[in-house]
Amino acid sequence: MEAPLEVADVPTPIGLFRLAYQGSVVRVVDLVEPGAPQTGIPPGAVRRRPPFRAGSPPQRLRDYFRDGRRALDLPVAPESPSEFDRKVWNALQAVPAGRTVTYGELARRAGFPGAARAVGGAMARNPIPIVIPCHRVVGKGGAMQGYGLGLWRKRWLLDHEGSWPLRSRSAEGPRPGGQRTLDAGPRTARPTPRGP
Repeated sequence: MEAPLEVADVPTPIGLFRLAYQGSVVRVVDLVEPGAPQTGIPPGAVRRRPPFRAGSPPQRLRDYFRDGRRALDLPVAPESPSEFDRKVWNALQAVPAGRTVTYGELARRAGFPGAARAVGGAMARNPIPIVIPCHRVVGKGGAMQGYGLGLWRKRWLLDHEGSWPLRSRSAEGPRPGGQRTLDAGPRTARPTPRGP
């Protein structure tokens, strides 16, 4: 017998998230906030409230927000007719917490070298943010770029996982004079030349 489709709201430090899941498989993660796009509660879904069963997707999400290094390696079943999106999301799930990847590098890992812009589109269509960790995708040189849940949430998540400031060990390293990295150390002011 197939597991029932369940829905649970999980309060977090960055907002209230609604998960739709079946057994251990996550289907949708929505930010429940005015103005944020909502998938809606699927018809016939069973509403779950805390305390959540140990190991269930809502409990695993709560555990992640307590410890950003805890693996959130839940199986997912995002609905997308696009094979490109599915391949990109699969490649992204291999990027562990505490690490980042550029759009270009993610395109290469998914088998689509040169498709960095298209990868950006796949990130925008991601129906399972945080679990499919699109917050770990950064611009060339480690630049912070678009995030559907807001750049402040992206920065918060990267900090929570221990990768903010961005490490130079991200896929393509830092841009000279660009994003300060953990490996670079503090910047020192250059002495100003004195006149005669």
